[in-house]
Amino acid sequence: MIAYEDGVGAMMWLSKAFGFIERARFLGTDGELTHGEMIVDDSGGIIMLATPSPDYQSPKHHREACDTAASWSKVPYVIDGVLVYVKDVKEHFDRAKRNGALILSDMESGPGGRLLYRAEDIEGHRWMFMQKEYFH
Repeated sequence: MIAYEDGVGAMMWLSKAFGFIERARFLGTDGELTHGEMIVDDSGGIIMLATPSPDYQSPKHHREACDTAASWSKVPYVIDGVLVYVKDVKEHFDRAKRNGALILSDMESGPGGRLLYRAEDIEGHRWMFMQKEYFH
């Protein structure tokens, strides 16, 4: 479960930039996202998200108010983020870049020659996308 200040906006952005497919969306009486589900692809992977409370701060806004959090984010690595396996990491990288994802690291070979890249979404959550074919 990933928290977003604007859960509905995040779902729209995640669909556009990362190609996730909306599976479920439940809204409260105030129009805020109480629970959302997005499918990664036909692998069965699901991302769940919500807007937990009006007091929640996204990583991006937290960094603006906290020097320690800002210093963590100077590295291009995934900190408290999500690893997602995708079928074609190059295609995914191009889509994310074209649609406004902050690219933290270009395509690279990880352990065992696995292709991967890192990106940040509109609220500062960090993601690593890795070529799926290397996993069972």
